[in-house]
Amino acid sequence: MLLQRLREEVLEANLELVRRGLVLYTFGNASGVDREQGLVVIKPSGVDYDVLRPEQMVITDLHGNVVEGELRPSSDLDTHTLLYREFPAIGAVVHTHSEYATSFAQAGLPIPAYGTTHADYFYGPVPVTAPLSDDAISGNYVHETGLAIVSRFRQPGREVDPLAIPACLVAGHAPFVWGKHAHDAAHNAVVLEAVARMAYRTVLLQANCAGVSQALLDRHYFRKHGATATYGQST
Repeated sequence: MLLQRLREEVLEANLELVRRGLVLYTFGNASGVDREQGLVVIKPSGVDYDVLRPEQMVITDLHGNVVEGELRPSSDLDTHTLLYREFPAIGAVVHTHSEYATSFAQAGLPIPAYGTTHADYFYGPVPVTAPLSDDAISGNYVHETGLAIVSRFRQPGREVDPLAIPACLVAGHAPFVWGKHAHDAAHNAVVLEAVARMAYRTVLLQANCAGVSQALLDRHYFRKHGATATYGQST
């Protein structure tokens, strides 16, 4: 069986989404990529999390061709593989329909950086894509979803570093989140939901909240990320 360890890591990431209340029933999915072999491990479509096992994970290449597995891969596979091709620094992707982050996506709104909890993980607002056109929806919808994410991150004058902001809201849909490995991606998805919930409540309390200052954003983000990070223990 190919990629046993990555299968286990991807399964654990999927189960973490359930434990943290980010998915209902068989909603959502997680995947991971082995860059050396150019292979992706992803959750099978529609399989109940209670019975999900490592051997049921589906392995594909970076263009979505199944290499190993008897079950159909997640219906969001084309979005995952496109993100792996376009964002070569990422190692895992998760997709949820978590309540608050999805509410922002449905409203077509980014999640502003209102405070330091947000700044610890996302170096600026979590962006939202442009709505998909009718042609995109009726065509290769899942692939077009990935293209919408990539287009938003590469929009001239509004470019976004996918490692500095490891998430995107798909307008009218829900969030996609990523990380350096499967646990990291699931962790980021949990934090995204928390900051979306806090952002929603912040707007209820103060509709004109200006958000965190650039100085405070820099202070909190860079203490946890980059060469000068001071948070946590050295290894």
